[in-house]
Amino acid sequence: MKKNRLYLPLTLTAATALVVALGAPADASSLRHAPSPHAAATREALTTKAPYEPLGNPRSYQKAPAGFTPVFTENVSRHGERTLSDSDDGDALLALWQSAQAQGALTRTGKSLGPDIMTLLAANAKVGYGLLTQSGVDDLEGTARRMEQRLPGLFAAAASSNTQKIDVVAASQQRTVDSANDFVKGLESINPKLAAVTGATRTDDDLLYFHKSKTDPDSLAYQAYLKTAPVADAEAAVRDQPKTHRLAREVLLRSFTPAFVDQIAAGDFASFGDEIDAADAVYSLWQVTADLPDEGHWNFGKYISTDEASWFGYLDDVTSFYENGPAFSGSDVTYKMADVLLDDMFASLDAKANGTSRLAAELRFTHAEEIFPLASLLGLPGSTKQLPVGTEFTYGDSAFRGAQVAPMGANIQWDLFKKGNTYLVRMLYNEKQTAFKAGCTPIAKGSYFYSLSELESCYAVK
Repeated sequence: MKKNRLYLPLTLTAATALVVALGAPADASSLRHAPSPHAAATREALTTKAPYEPLGNPRSYQKAPAGFTPVFTENVSRHGERTLSDSDDGDALLALWQSAQAQGALTRTGKSLGPDIMTLLAANAKVGYGLLTQSGVDDLEGTARRMEQRLPGLFAAAASSNTQKIDVVAASQQRTVDSANDFVKGLESINPKLAAVTGATRTDDDLLYFHKSKTDPDSLAYQAYLKTAPVADAEAAVRDQPKTHRLAREVLLRSFTPAFVDQIAAGDFASFGDEIDAADAVYSLWQVTADLPDEGHWNFGKYISTDEASWFGYLDDVTSFYENGPAFSGSDVTYKMADVLLDDMFASLDAKANGTSRLAAELRFTHAEEIFPLASLLGLPGSTKQLPVGTEFTYGDSAFRGAQVAPMGANIQWDLFKKGNTYLVRMLYNEKQTAFKAGCTPIAKGSYFYSLSELESCYAVK
């Protein structure tokens, strides 16, 4: 949705001086139990920056049929909550703020925008751009502990065995590797003996960063698709409508005078193409503060209302729908590339069932760009309905929501149960019992357990 931007200069000396003047963010330990600044905001508005929330109730999980015991588990997890990918939005807004300050074009509220941006950027820089925040670490460890508590016998057997192993694999980016390692720490905090049977985290971008592959035909087709007119037209149709321009002005008028907002809208500043770009940057900073509750005390809600943020979140979901989600009717280009991951998941089940695998668990860590297509390929809730070219994506017509499909820490878990030579599979999606796609038949009506052979037939596994 964003245009390429050229940023007005901000000297390191000026930035450093402002950080010093502001002081460092409050100590994280004093904020750990503070109310979230987004407590009143909808998760929809946060889209893929929504913090992780486990959806399953431990007391509601169906018990495996009599005689079946868990023999293997595997997951695909998105990395945990993280900092900004880079400082671009913050730097551009700060440069714009400095221009407004020089022109006397700041509102009373706007006078605090620059200092607040600098405090947020300082907190991000302290952690490291694109790296896990403390809540990201905590959520990964917590998800792991709950996995162990759901399958205590499986992990106890692995810890006491000389043959059962746990394999850990991640995309090569630091936040995914860190997520894998923090997940393992969570497991080992429950059962320290698991350390002896858990392999070091290895990386595999062909498996877990496939949307950027330079060799896979499906990925190359996907990358070409992103540059096509239907994608650009669908996104522009929503971005350029009057409501977007109106709400963008409302956002900016909280901080800047009307005449200055007119200049932004006219493209008078190299930082932004128009008022929508500038308001979207405000939204992006507001959005990321939900993932930094331990790194500072944030109040970016005074620069953008929940209703305004919800609209910009909708624009973000429009992009995710067409670029990562179900997209256009009759096309599988946005999710066919996830075949490599789905095949690996089934191969792991088969290897355990046919006795060629010693693994007790296969743990995978990746990004939203992989969770989205895998969800579509699996037919998970909110990821199935496509739209014809020329039909506008709206929340009224589609259940697709980034905050539900791929929030921070999103995970898909398959558990394999055995009785004699019969194997059953159960799926948890963000720790909630979830049915496999329509057409797959469980062992009984209302059951979340499926025979392995039924799933392989249903998903046409070769």
